[in-house]
Formats: sequence, C-alpha cells, structure tokens
Amino acid sequence: MRVSVFRRGHFNAAHRLHNPAWSDERNREVFGLCNNPNYHGHNYEIEVKLTGDIDPETGYVYDMKSLADLIKSEVEDRFDHKNLNLDTSEFADLIPSTENLVIVIYNILRSKIEPQYDMVVRLWETPRNFVEYPA
Repeated sequence: MRVSVFRRGHFNAAHRLHNPAWSDERNREVFGLCNNPNYHGHNYEIEVKLTGDIDPETGYVYDMKSLADLIKSEVEDRFDHKNLNLDTSEFADLIPSTENLVIVIYNILRSKIEPQYDMVVRLWETPRNFVEYPA
C-alpha cells in the first residue's frame, strides 16, 4: 500500500530578481518591485511530500523525524536568513526566483532521499503564491 507523508518547514531569505544580460530598464519592466537593488525578503514555507510503501516492521512510510532533520540541515540551515543572491553558491549564476529555488531544494533533498520514494516539494513565497516541483 502506497501512502504519502508530508513535512513542512520554514525559512526567511532575501533575494533580487535580476538578469545581468538585460538593461536596468528591462529588469524593472519584467521584475518590478522584485528587482529592488537593495533586495527584498520572504517568509518561505516548504512542504515535502514523500510517497512510498508502508514498512511492515515500523508502520512508517518514512521516519518523519529523519525527514524533519533533513529539511532543517539541508534547506533551513542553508538558506535561512541568507541573501540568496550573495550568500549562496546555488544562485551565483541562477536567478533566485521561487521556481528556481524549489528545483534547487528538490535536487538537494532528492540526493539524500532513497529513490524508492516519490518526492514532491511545494514552496510558498507568500500565503497566496506557491510553486511545486515536479509539476
């Protein structure tokens, strides 16, 4: 029997959406307030969904404490209270949009979670705006 389990986390981070190949005018046109040269921040909410078979020995799909620890060490500790543009290697050459951020987070976690689990990461930038990967 396959069941999905979910774990949520939270981190705060600043970023600026800016394409260095474009003019300042084009960046302002496309990204608006998100192109603020002094950056802006979000209270990100993350949800990780793992789907797998229930282990008959534990009754678990995945140990939720292990998943919580993984989200904390690999996502929250890495990105919390950071300027994504300036403080993280992941966005040295990648625009830190929420779409790119969810893929980065997915890839980090995917490398740590066994392949028998299907995984989806959902990331809220605001209470009304969120992204999901894979779609």
